[in-house]
This record gives sequence, C-alpha cells and structure tokens, in this order.
Amino acid sequence: MTQFSHQTRESIEFIADLFRQSKHAIVLTGAGISTPSGIPDFRSSGTGLWSRDEPLEVASLNTFRTEPEKFFEWFRPLASHIFYAQPNPAHLALADLQRAGCVHSIITQNIDMLHQKAGSQDVIEMHGTMETLTCTQCYHQVRADAYIHIFVEQDQLPRCPKCGQLLKPDVILFGEQLPQSAWFKAQRAARQCDLFLVAGSSLEVLPVAGLPMQALDRGAHLVIINNAPTYLNIRADVAILEDVAEILPAIMERVKWQK
Repeated sequence: MTQFSHQTRESIEFIADLFRQSKHAIVLTGAGISTPSGIPDFRSSGTGLWSRDEPLEVASLNTFRTEPEKFFEWFRPLASHIFYAQPNPAHLALADLQRAGCVHSIITQNIDMLHQKAGSQDVIEMHGTMETLTCTQCYHQVRADAYIHIFVEQDQLPRCPKCGQLLKPDVILFGEQLPQSAWFKAQRAARQCDLFLVAGSSLEVLPVAGLPMQALDRGAHLVIINNAPTYLNIRADVAILEDVAEILPAIMERVKWQK
C-alpha cells in the first residue's frame, strides 16, 4: 500500500473496517470497473462511446427493429471487446470479498459477464447480459458464444437456428425497460444492506443511480470508489477518486488481514 497517499491509505483502512463490521454489504458496479479490462465505457469525455456516437441512433430498440444492420455495425466492435475480455484485479477482489462472506450481492450496470468470470455469485445484471441472444420472432434463446465468431469475424448477422429471424442480444437498449425481476432484487438488496459500495460508476443513469439513496435513507454506510466525482460523494462515508483496479485489491487485502 506504499504507492498510495497517506489519505488514501487511511481511507482504505476505514473501508476495510466497515466491511469487517458489516453484516450485509452489497456492491454496485459500473463501466469504470471494466475499463481496465479493455472494455470502453460510454460517458467519459473524449473516449466514451457516446462521445463518438449518438446513443438513440445506434443503440435504441427502434434502431434495432428498423435498421438492424446499423445497430450491429455499431455493436460488433463492442461485442468483440466484451467476449475476449478477462476479469481485472477489481473483479477478482470483489469475488474474493464475496467468498470471504464480506459481500452479499453485486448489482452491475455492465453487460460483460466479468463478475461471473471472476467467480462472483448472486450478480444482479441491471442492463442485461451478452451471455445470450433471443429470437425476435419465436423467442428461442441461444448462448452467444456459439455465434461470436460468425458475428464478429465473418460480419454475419446472428440468426435463429429454428426460424431464421434475427437474434437480439439480451441487453437493454434505449427504449426498453429494465428487467423487472432484476430491478426488484436490486431494490430489495439496497433496502436491506448496511454497507453500500459503489465501484466504477458515475451514478448518472437512472433509475439505478438512485439505489444508493435507498440504502442511505435506511441508515446504511456508503462508500464510493470512482475516478470522477458523483452526485453522492458529499453523502458518502468515504469517497476515493482513484482506479478501482488498484483500490479494491488493497481493500480486500486489508479485510483479509483484519480477519
């Protein structure tokens, strides 16, 4: 931990102590936890996907229905990043904390499955997943890994093996509602927790950005680790504006040491 400033070291120690005392800690992760794995985020100035593309023109349900080629042309490089990405130290640290009984569940805004690849359980995916695709006609569902080579490397649109219609990635596009079961689970977790950790999320996308407030309103501790401030930094017990891939492993090591 010598690479951190004195203030950051103190914050890490404080967060580790919160985890040690917590009976029901949960984590909310955003795009910032996966950028160290090579997956681009959406909102960073100059580098985020939305700094180059208009989301409603390329990533909406309407575009998928009316101009599927345009959607898949935009989606193809992102899908390639996601399928070949590997968990980074932040994902692995959360999985270790969960195995140690320090984290109850993980709510994620990401669709990249990296938490599961790292070994985490009880992952609540708020914006869907790239693990599967569903037919737009007969609703037959398939695993995406069977189609990734055809889609990414041969530029072919994914089609249903049963009826031949387009397969839609099971991710939430603009114009779609959040999956109801995931939203109910996330709300319940936020209301039951005594420690809420935000990792790599700018807390700009509603309604998920409101989950920490639900935890605060019921007396939970709030910790934020993100490389830029969020609207809730002022309400947090502690906020660290540094790389989650460096901070989370340090917290995990201190928690293990304290135990």
